[in-house]
Amino acid sequence: MARISITGGAGFIGSHLCDYMLSKGHQVICMDNFITGDIANIEHIRDERFLFVKHDVTNYIYAEGKLDYILHFASPASPIDYLNHPIQTLKVGSLGTHKALGLAKEKGAVFVLASTSEVYGDPLVHPQKENYWGNVNPIGPRGVYDEAKRFAEAITMAYHTYHGLKTRIVRIFNTFGPRMRINDGRAVPTFISQALNGEDITVFGDGSQTRSFCYVSDLVEGIYRLMMSEESEPVNIGNPNEMTVLQLAERILKKADSKSRIVFKPLPVDDPKQRRPDISKAKKLLKWEPVVSLEDGLDRTIEYFKERTKT
Repeated sequence: MARISITGGAGFIGSHLCDYMLSKGHQVICMDNFITGDIANIEHIRDERFLFVKHDVTNYIYAEGKLDYILHFASPASPIDYLNHPIQTLKVGSLGTHKALGLAKEKGAVFVLASTSEVYGDPLVHPQKENYWGNVNPIGPRGVYDEAKRFAEAITMAYHTYHGLKTRIVRIFNTFGPRMRINDGRAVPTFISQALNGEDITVFGDGSQTRSFCYVSDLVEGIYRLMMSEESEPVNIGNPNEMTVLQLAERILKKADSKSRIVFKPLPVDDPKQRRPDISKAKKLLKWEPVVSLEDGLDRTIEYFKERTKT
C-alpha cells in the first residue's frame, strides 16, 4: 500500500485519480484550494485511507509521515479558468510545482507532473510527438497556461537531473467525462449543457479545427501506468481519434436529442487548429491505449449532466 498525495485532488481529473488510487488499495492525501475544484467531486468518498487538506500549494506544503508518490495536478485547466485566474495559473505552475517538488525531494517520493498538450501550442507538426518543441505565443492570452506548464516541465526535469528525483511527466490531451463543470468553457461540457438547455450551440470559427477526446477513465489508467513505470521524460496520454469541433457539436446535438441550433462565433486568439496525440510511446512503453469509445463516453457524460441539471 502506497501513500499518495494528489494536489488539485478535488478537480475533475484529480478526483477520479483519488477514486482510482483508493480502489488500488492506496492511501490518499487530497489537497485543493477550490479555485476550480469542487467539494462535490470528493464528498462521496467515505474511506479511512482518504484525507482531505484544504491548501494552496503555492505556499509551503507540509505533510506528516512518509509519501511514496506526489501527483501534482493543481491548476486551472480550461481557457475560461486561466483567463479569469492568470496570475494563479502562473503561480501554481511555477511556485506550486517548486513546492511540490521540494516535498517529493524531502520524502524521497516519485513526482508525477500533470502537463498538457498545450505545451505544443498551435502545432506545426501533426500529430504531436513528445519530441516536438511546440509553437507557443508566450504573451498571448493562452500563454499564462502554456508557459506555466512548460516551466513546470523544465523544473521537474531539473530536479530529476540535478537531485536525482524520480519524476514522471504526463502530457494530457483533451479529456472529458463526469465531474466536468457545467460552466467549464471547454467544448464537451459547453455543448452538452447548451444542448440539454435548448440553447444555441456555440462553435468558434467555422468548426474545422480538430481535437481528439479521451474519456477520463482511460486517462487515469494511463497516468497510473506511467506512475508505476521508470520513464522520466514526457509521455502523451490521449485519444488519437481526431474529429472537427463541428462534428463533435453535431454528435452531441443528436445524442442529447436536442432542438438547439449550431451558431458560429469568432475564433479566439491563438486557438489551436489541430490537436491530436501520437501515442506510440505510451503504447510501447506502458502497453496503454484508450478503450472507451467516444460514443460510450459521451453517453455517460450526458447522463451525468442530466443528473446535475436535476439537482
